[in-house]
Amino acid sequence: MDELNSEIRSLATQLGFIATGFAPAVQSTGFHHLTQWIESGYAAGMQYFADRLDAYHHPDGVLTGTKSIIALAFPYPPDAGTPPETPRQAKVARYSWPGLDYHDVIHPKLKQICRLIVDRVPQSMARGVVDTAPLMEREVAQLAGLGWRGKNTLLLNKQLGSYFFLACVLTDVELPTDSPHQSSHCGTCTACLDACPTDAFPQPGVLDASRCISYLTIEHRGSIPMELRSGIGDWLFGCDVCQEVCPWNRKPSRVSTDRNAIPLSLIDPHELLTMNEETFRHRFRKTPFWRTRRRGMMRNAAIVLGNQGDAASLSALRTAADEPDEIVQEACQWAIEQIVANQFP
Repeated sequence: MDELNSEIRSLATQLGFIATGFAPAVQSTGFHHLTQWIESGYAAGMQYFADRLDAYHHPDGVLTGTKSIIALAFPYPPDAGTPPETPRQAKVARYSWPGLDYHDVIHPKLKQICRLIVDRVPQSMARGVVDTAPLMEREVAQLAGLGWRGKNTLLLNKQLGSYFFLACVLTDVELPTDSPHQSSHCGTCTACLDACPTDAFPQPGVLDASRCISYLTIEHRGSIPMELRSGIGDWLFGCDVCQEVCPWNRKPSRVSTDRNAIPLSLIDPHELLTMNEETFRHRFRKTPFWRTRRRGMMRNAAIVLGNQGDAASLSALRTAADEPDEIVQEACQWAIEQIVANQFP
């Protein structure tokens, strides 16, 4: 099977993956940590973890008869440089810059790898997954030699840092495996823990999602707790703070000259507040913003504008405050109060 491994690595590189490793399908050694994390309430509103908990025990929960897993890293989009500074600027997570749902980008590539396996080994099975299946992906990636789990819970790689997506292909074909990555290279560094604006890390390697800006601005469906709003700052969608301060991400980024490749990085929060449902659907249906929906993005936009404290935002906020949705109303009213207090202390 060494030849098949080589073919898979070659195809993965052609498809744009920047790291490939092979791991055995074994029972998860970190399952008890997942259980503790859920029981501590750190999963917040992500009930799907508890609902599928048993499936995380072994890769068989994703594909029956799995013997091998191919762990793959796909790069975040290139750095397009610093967007022009404007009073209305907001921040979105780096991975969303191209305005494409990464699942839609990566899944077709995984299907090509699956087809290669089935073509080479008739009657075999293969399934590709990208963070939506009950699989301990970072544990698998570590077993496959791709890196170690950092104190911010993300997989880190000496050459690649953490600016990449993890994906896996599971198969019932037994493939030669790579040596696991045994050591951590975080040392005494706590930059990621110290920099988190909302103190979302109760201890190294443990994330309290209920305090995480990425969770609050993407997954969370209700009002954002008052005590966490100032910490959100300018983050409209997601957050990169714990990655930005990581020493392993200090290598120069690839720079793109195509400004049109990153439309979401230049989004104006005022525009989100004045956009109707039909326009939002047309513009963002195939983008990461769609997961949060118009209601969530309006809520986020209001909080960003409230944190910025610019009186020029009052008109858009007052208009959006008439929305029938109570969560949007409340966020806009809060932002108005913050701005008024800032202008007339």
